Formats: sequence, C-alpha cells, structure tokens
Amino acid sequence: MKKQQRVLTGITTSGEPHLGNLVGAILPAISASNQPDTASFLFLADYHSLIKNTDSNLTHASSLEIAACWLACGLDPQKVTFYRQSDIPHIFELAWILSCLTSKGLLNRAHAYKAAIADNEQLGSKDLDKGITMGLFNYPVLMAADILMFNADFVPVGQDQKQHIEMARDIALKFNHHYGELLTPPEAQINEVTGILPGLDGRKMSKSYNNTIPIFADEKVLRKSIMKIQTNSLEPGEPKDPEDCNIFNIYRAIATENEVLDLKKQYEEGIGWGDAKNLLFENLNKFVSPFKIEYEKIMKDKSFVEKVLVEGANKAKEYSSPLIKEIRESVGIKKF
Repeated sequence: MKKQQRVLTGITTSGEPHLGNLVGAILPAISASNQPDTASFLFLADYHSLIKNTDSNLTHASSLEIAACWLACGLDPQKVTFYRQSDIPHIFELAWILSCLTSKGLLNRAHAYKAAIADNEQLGSKDLDKGITMGLFNYPVLMAADILMFNADFVPVGQDQKQHIEMARDIALKFNHHYGELLTPPEAQINEVTGILPGLDGRKMSKSYNNTIPIFADEKVLRKSIMKIQTNSLEPGEPKDPEDCNIFNIYRAIATENEVLDLKKQYEEGIGWGDAKNLLFENLNKFVSPFKIEYEKIMKDKSFVEKVLVEGANKAKEYSSPLIKEIRESVGIKKF
C-alpha cells in the first residue's frame, strides 16, 4: 500500500478570514484532504499571532472566525487532523530543542528580520534592532517546530514563505545529524497563482499590510473593499495588460477558465476600471455566498467549534506524543 504523504497548513489568527486565506490555503488544503494518499494536518497558528498583535480580544475572536471558516468551506474533521497550535504543548517543547541547534546566522538571514532591519535603517535609527522582538526573530524556529512535530512531507506556502520551509529542512537535517533520523525534512508546495494573491495595494494580500478583502463581510463592505483596489490611470477604451493588474489577478483565483479568457478579451478591448471592479465583485460575491451561509450558522455555535478543536488536538497528540518521547530520549532527557 502506498504511504500517505503528510501535508500541513496553518493560518495565523490575527484578523478576520480574507480571500488570500480562502484561495491560498483553505480551499487547496480541503481539496488535498480528499485525496486517499494524503494525511492532512490543518491548524490555527494562534501563538504565531502574538508576534505582531497584542490585542488579546482580536486573537481570541480571530481563532473562532478562522476555525469557523475552515468548517464552513467543507473541512471534514473526520478526514483531517484539525487543531489549535496552543493545544499542542509538544510543539513548543520541540521549538526550544530546535532553537538550541539553530545558528543565529541562519535566523539573521530570515526575510522578515532583514526587512525590519532595513526599515530601521531607512528611518535613520541608530539601533537597527529597535522594535524587533525575539518572537519575530525566532519565528522560523517555531514554524519549523509546527512542521517537524508532525513530520510533514509537504507544506503549501506562497513564494514569500519558501525560505521558512528551507530553514525547517536545514534545522531537521542538523537535528538528525546529531541525534538520529527522527525528523522529516519538509518540501514546499507553491501554487504560482493563488500563492501570490495580490491585496488592495498590489502587495501580497496579508493582514500585516492591512490590504485584505474580507470574505464574510456584508455585501456593502465587500464592494467597498474591491473599489479600493489600486489601478493605473488608463481610461476606458484604452487596451490594458491583464497580467499587470491586481483586479485581474484576484479575479482569476476565483473564476473559471472561460470567465478568465472572457475578461482578458475585455481588457484588450479597453474595459473601464469601474466595470472590471464591478465584475470582480459580482463573481466574488457569488463565489463566497455558499460558504458565507454556512459560516454564519457555525459562528452561532461556539461549543461545536470548541468540540471539533479539542477532538482534533487529541488526535494530533496521538502523533506528537510518541515522537516527542523519542526526541527527548535522543537528546538525553529521560529517566535514570
């Protein structure tokens, strides 16, 4: 019998569910979970959210919203291992063990840390580490622990997260060199379309940039968000390049192949930006409507969501408990 491939995906609980979460992580992960050769580990990265967010109410509310979003979009808790990161203490124990093997030089090269240093340089700060927490600096180690605790084979990520998977590989190989072949070096799975979904300002859609499209907001809010998408100054009637357009690149993540080809033709014919945005709104609203109906039902039953996550955590510990026992013994943490 063919060995199941383990696929792991997490979403940070630092804001309401947005289109980037939906098409970049949630729907592809649910689709993959229906494959008989795939064992899916899907989680709420609630401790990761503390790196950039000190609003405890936001973290708590977002955890419920993200969990409800997964369930509303068709996640079957019987088919996957669905859990809160914070419910698996073994992850954080492994993070400490891995941090004792991870060189500071490796973490110095992390994109997020280098970007924060560059921002301080640009602001003329004498202290280049100003405002940079150890949470931000150690983020790749915790992410590695998330992945390695369940020996995931593949991690679906956007291009911007590829470096973190490469770091997790390096860390796993270093651990195995010292303590034996216990950890699986993971590989990144990158979707070139949805993995780099642009936000309202053209940068990657991210809560960190405040440029997201909320998928479960009412229609007025959804339309207002879409109308904020940045465009160039080309007038109606002037041909436009779809590949260099935020509207088009968002549209093709939720549209059929024929719909995409039709919009591409309209770009060549000089569709106005207002019309293009209206078309995106209509299709997106239709796309999310069935999920939204389920989401609103689930949000009214917090006890159901809690029950699913507790059961998922127990299932996750069936994998993590024996592995952390092996890891402890391998590093010399064991009874006399």
